[in-house]
Amino acid sequence: MSLWADKYRPKTLDDLDYHGKISNMLSSLATSGDFPHLLFHGPSGAGKKTRILATLRQIYGPNIEKLKVDPKVFVTATKRKLEFNVVSSPNHLEITPSDMNNNDRVVIQDLLKEVAQTETIDFTHVADHKNRFKVVIINEAELLTRDAQAALRRTMEKYSANIRLVLVCNSISSIIEPIKSRTLLIRVAAPTDEEMGSVFEKVLRDQPEVAKSFPADETERQQIYSKIAKVTDHNLRTGLLLLEALYSYNPSITTKTPMIMPDWENVIKKLAIGIVTERTVSKLQQSRTDLYELISHSIPAKLILKKLTIEFWRLVDEDSKIKDKDTVKMDIVQQASIFDERLSLGSKDIFHLEGFITKVMVVLEKNVS
Repeated sequence: MSLWADKYRPKTLDDLDYHGKISNMLSSLATSGDFPHLLFHGPSGAGKKTRILATLRQIYGPNIEKLKVDPKVFVTATKRKLEFNVVSSPNHLEITPSDMNNNDRVVIQDLLKEVAQTETIDFTHVADHKNRFKVVIINEAELLTRDAQAALRRTMEKYSANIRLVLVCNSISSIIEPIKSRTLLIRVAAPTDEEMGSVFEKVLRDQPEVAKSFPADETERQQIYSKIAKVTDHNLRTGLLLLEALYSYNPSITTKTPMIMPDWENVIKKLAIGIVTERTVSKLQQSRTDLYELISHSIPAKLILKKLTIEFWRLVDEDSKIKDKDTVKMDIVQQASIFDERLSLGSKDIFHLEGFITKVMVVLEKNVS
């Protein structure tokens, strides 16, 4: 049994429930035979990857769903061997070079060169043999180092006849201008409350037994949907998971039913509260346990840093003992930006997260009356 987020994931552009203009544009690109490099950007859970896969399905047909995972071995300049997993179908590849940290340039140079120099042989599902190229999806493009982005730019210029690149990122602020100018930028905004509600209604119509647990009144259901949208920051994927969790844990769901938060978010909230209330060395030592626990459960260090920063902001606003709250919040953001960069450059995430917490303790200690 698959999760609702996977079960109800649209497979074609016609099945998508919102951002109709983007779907129409992608459909036109897929049939035009002049498919450019693309740069999708927007918040998590907005539907970027779903739209990309639906577009590729229109170009190549169901072949795009015949996925396999291939381990690739790359050799760095220091003769160090690195193993990297590549998800691929007969017509496309999906990679996340940022997983290799500072060695992402090696992946870009070697893998894309290998793919670009090998022409696609299977044209069974390619109409009129127009699209004689492979598509490479690059996840988390905003985390690529400058060297990797420079290598990517050269690849786009040299091998554009054989490959098309589709970059996926949350923000384009760290993408270099030469890449932006060589791609078609497509922003996929987060769905609104109403758009998320329409998706949830579609799921409930397909699950009559589940629908019985929700209010019969449409207004009450919309209130529940709005609460889900707010709690998940309009992340549709997380919203579907939360909707399924609410049904699993509650025989009857009303507007007063408490939302279910992920355990890791609760851990971060408690960690932030402890740091604001007790700025001591012993508390710093205790925080290491929580950080290790989060990292060991595959919570990205940058996400931990982001969530901690947001929690610190909220707690500073609520704490009456803190003087000059605006200055404190700006100092916290400044420290977050410093350690965000260090997380990209370094290899031991725990050191940088602990360093951030220490700096926040110092900022708070100087401004507590």
